[in-house]
Amino acid sequence: MTPHVLGLMSGTSADGIDAALLELPGWPALGSGGRVPALPEGVPRGRVVEHVFTPFSPELREAVLAAMRNEANTADLTQLHWWLGEALAEAARPLAPHADLIASHGQTVQHHPRPDAARGWARPATLQLGEAALITERTGKPVVADFRPADIAAGGLGAPLVPFADWALFAQPGVRRAIHNLGGISNLTFLPGLDRAGVLAFDTGPGNCLLDEVAALAGQTCDEGGRLTARGIVHPETLAAWLAHPELQIPPPKATGREVWTLSHLPRPADLSVPDLAATATAFTARTVADAYTRWVVPHGLDEVVVAGGGARNPALLAALRAALSPLPVLTFEEVGWTAQGFSGATREAAAFAFLGYARAQGWANTLPHTTGAGHAVSAGKLLLSPPLPEDRP
Repeated sequence: MTPHVLGLMSGTSADGIDAALLELPGWPALGSGGRVPALPEGVPRGRVVEHVFTPFSPELREAVLAAMRNEANTADLTQLHWWLGEALAEAARPLAPHADLIASHGQTVQHHPRPDAARGWARPATLQLGEAALITERTGKPVVADFRPADIAAGGLGAPLVPFADWALFAQPGVRRAIHNLGGISNLTFLPGLDRAGVLAFDTGPGNCLLDEVAALAGQTCDEGGRLTARGIVHPETLAAWLAHPELQIPPPKATGREVWTLSHLPRPADLSVPDLAATATAFTARTVADAYTRWVVPHGLDEVVVAGGGARNPALLAALRAALSPLPVLTFEEVGWTAQGFSGATREAAAFAFLGYARAQGWANTLPHTTGAGHAVSAGKLLLSPPLPEDRP
């Protein structure tokens, strides 16, 4: 029986929840166990049957951002954990009847991949909110959630986790391809053909997070269509100061988050206009991505970059990235033809976690430890089984 897994993803942009129903023809039925099989033919090796985006209410988004800014107390976090659980269950509701399994990433509000005494981080730690028990209770489906802690417990950074799914779904013989996510944070997966051991993946720095902050100064949630950036001029001194950030010098494996990339931690002139700040943030984001490729990926040989995430819909950011990486082709999911199977910049991460949940339910290791720095591969995610039928309940 062809597996159908519903992936739920809320990223660091904190704009809402993507629900993607992933069909996996050619893969073993759920519960069959065993080892990871040989990859089925074709790319991608799955199909997104349906996708639904559920935006956060302004109140929920502000509560999430407050937790990211370390402005929430324990009562706030407790309430937010269950509030997000309700939101995830509601986002799952339209597609859950067609799924055998649900995989929920949850909402990251803090991610501390390395100890940092200056920030008060005594140990590696991560926190994703969104009570999974609510999802399984309200849908009646088994749920895999809380993916990142197992990798951190094994000595890894807890991110990026999607490379295993990228390899399983998008690796192609003879093609050296990078799948690049421009979400709140920017990260890449380099796929050197089918060689799983050669996969390289890491966070490059900010994606949309700085631009979202700038847009908020103009009363907007994001730089829609890149229009704010188009009105501004890059401030070279500010750009140079940001490019000197020590976080950018760390070699892979590495992971980062909004805890690092926020305007409050970056120097800038007080009189810099909002459009100029947007143009500078766009140039900075594109440069950090291009520099990461130049330093750590291009030496391995690279044929193309395929871009996903909200940033792929921002023409100003995409144009800056293409200029910075020229002559390397920078393509969207639409341009490589994967939308015929339902994959797009909007569905890629939710579908990836759907596959990670599927692998966890099979009992397979679903991480690549050399991409996170873990001591060994783990089967990441906690599996919650469906509630018993009413007549079986005590």
